[in-house]
Amino acid sequence: MSRLAKLHVVVLMGGWAHEREVSLMSGEGVAKALEARGHRVTRIDMDRQVAARIAEAAPDVVFNALHGVPGEDGTVQGMLDLMGIPYTHSGLATSVIAIDKELTKQALVPHGIPMPGGRIVRSEDLHEKDPLARPYVLKPVNEGSSVGVAIVTDDSNCGNPIRRDAAGPWQEFSSLLAEPFIRGRELTTAVVGGKALAVTELKPKSGFYDFDAKYTDGLTEHVCPAEIPPEIEALCLKYALEAHRLLGCRGTSRTDFRWDDEQGEDGLFVLETNTQPGMTPLSLVPEQARYAGMSYEDLVEAIVADALDNFGRAVGGNDGDQG
Repeated sequence: MSRLAKLHVVVLMGGWAHEREVSLMSGEGVAKALEARGHRVTRIDMDRQVAARIAEAAPDVVFNALHGVPGEDGTVQGMLDLMGIPYTHSGLATSVIAIDKELTKQALVPHGIPMPGGRIVRSEDLHEKDPLARPYVLKPVNEGSSVGVAIVTDDSNCGNPIRRDAAGPWQEFSSLLAEPFIRGRELTTAVVGGKALAVTELKPKSGFYDFDAKYTDGLTEHVCPAEIPPEIEALCLKYALEAHRLLGCRGTSRTDFRWDDEQGEDGLFVLETNTQPGMTPLSLVPEQARYAGMSYEDLVEAIVADALDNFGRAVGGNDGDQG
């Protein structure tokens, strides 16, 4: 790829979300990649004075390496829009929708993208009765990286109904999304530059693909490309690209799937689309980019170039945020 002119890039990372440490790893990787390509980098650990600190730095572009709230939910995007500073990844409206699992379903399911059923439940009500037949999944409505996800089975040690003193997301969140548990395999597909790259299968050594399995070296095996039938691979690539387009994603996104391999094509379901995927050494987007022939440095520069291109179109009257 052609290299960017030398830029001053603020890499925004850290913050106070559950995924702070992951964001710091992503941000440092991005910063080092940009410096290796000769760009000037200012690292900013997100705090309540972030707007003033970015204004003082006066960058050409912000690389948003934050994960979770408030970096991924539209808050930071709206701030940077008001400041008139280009930034990577998706814009305000897309970020608001994509981080909310229920809003994501409302945006994708009517267009034929299969997603698990389910409903929002009050955590308080879980101590009275189960919202769905077991096994089912409980997850926060607007967190990423499998933060706060619990699988409730007949053998769960949380009780039936769930005990108030049992450890789980019901102790931290006032409401949760309850979905039927889909047995089978964990798949994911990244989209970069308007192209779906590959399908990776994630094989946790134990349990399920939770936060620790995602970010602890050795706990999960990544199989890229996934050893799956061609028709399932084609559907993953298709659904990931359609989700990216329908949600209005920019730069890069990653769509996660569960596939019940006993059900064939009918067993494939989209779980969510992540608008700011991790950029750590264990992260899936850099891994799929390598498989597609793109180095980590090329990937980072491509994301920055996309941000600058989208900002130019926004200034021209097309915000590029709804595809």
